[in-house]
Amino acid sequence: MSVVQAVSRLGHAPRMCHLHCVASVPGRVSLPYWRLLQGFSAKRFAGAHAKPCRQQKALTTSSAVTVSREDVITNNQANNVTDNIFQKIGVNLHQQPNHPICIIKQAIVEYFEANYPGRFTSFDDLYPIVSTKANFDDVLTPVDHVSRNPNDTYYVDKDTVLRCHTSAHQAELLRKGEKSFLVTGDVYRRDSIDASHYPVFHQMEGLYVLSDEEIEASGKSGTQLASEDLKFVLSGLTKHLFGDVEMKFVDAYFPFTEPSYELEIFFQGEWLEVLGCGVTQRQILEEAGHMGKTAWAFGLGLERLAMVLFDIPDIRLFWSNDKRFTKQFKQGQLRNKFKPYSKFPPCYKDVSFWLPSDDSFTENNLCEQVRGIAGDLVEEVKLIDSFTHPKKQRTSHCYRIAYRSMERSLTDEEINGLQEQTRKALAEEMHVELR
Repeated sequence: MSVVQAVSRLGHAPRMCHLHCVASVPGRVSLPYWRLLQGFSAKRFAGAHAKPCRQQKALTTSSAVTVSREDVITNNQANNVTDNIFQKIGVNLHQQPNHPICIIKQAIVEYFEANYPGRFTSFDDLYPIVSTKANFDDVLTPVDHVSRNPNDTYYVDKDTVLRCHTSAHQAELLRKGEKSFLVTGDVYRRDSIDASHYPVFHQMEGLYVLSDEEIEASGKSGTQLASEDLKFVLSGLTKHLFGDVEMKFVDAYFPFTEPSYELEIFFQGEWLEVLGCGVTQRQILEEAGHMGKTAWAFGLGLERLAMVLFDIPDIRLFWSNDKRFTKQFKQGQLRNKFKPYSKFPPCYKDVSFWLPSDDSFTENNLCEQVRGIAGDLVEEVKLIDSFTHPKKQRTSHCYRIAYRSMERSLTDEEINGLQEQTRKALAEEMHVELR
């Protein structure tokens, strides 16, 4: 499978975005603290050089706090955050200058700095633990939407989640008086396991509130002007990243914008979805205190862009500390192509089981169990057979687990141990009957 084909399967593009702190001691990470936006560092675009944003009375200065495991993994009945996920909080790949994720982020920031100086504020260290209100309600996610399900989202408790998208900060930023901004951050979703899906990835989004003067001077409706301005800005961004490529805006649906679009580019012989965008729903703006205003917004997945621009074939590589990977990328260099190093062979193990009778089984839960045991040593989990017994009316699934390290050969003993732990966990935690 080509990189473009892999990325075309990537599910981290729009919900539309709805888009170097490391562990110092085991079980603890340090990161910039944000309590409903009461502490952040921001940069106001000013030509070629970004300057610190003015401090606002409603916000405290940015500071670092220590977040313990107990802050995100609790005995709360709703909690479904795992150690594997906790260990990613605060790594902040989007802040590491020579990392592909940060290189893409900075290229986007530079585009806005150069073409719209003084127009946008950039945020990239907002706290990733948010309220369900901010994550869902404030962006008009329907009450019965699948994204609210614990099968899809990491819950700290019933009212708090690891953000599913950077749009979780949109309403609070608007309430604090921001009218044009970019937000970059790590986001978290329970997902399948393959070369293009990972439970932690990075999004970047932008929002711009048009002034009454702009709309009046244009002689157009706010919605028409916002749509045209949005397409102009994003067409320029796409050319900045990909060069002179063919592109098109396709009508789409997102609950928080209307009209909504997906931007696709014709790249390496295929149409590839790059980002989602649209005119912000009036209700979002009004509930955030911007009565009668019009705005546009966009959101994109940084891994999605980086996999295409750098020819990175496996999303796990972004988390690798192997120098054979990290030394291939340098700040400001957007055209470097990833050169594969020694590729170790995969080892396949199958696991078959009868599903429990209570319909509690989900594939995402299975993947969480496998990932919690094998971590990034698991390359793919794939359903290869499903069978329903005609008399007993019980359903059996067979999943094939592909183990492969990006950095070393795995021993038979190591893989057999992981597989045995996985089988035990599935029986004990998911109540399946092993075959």
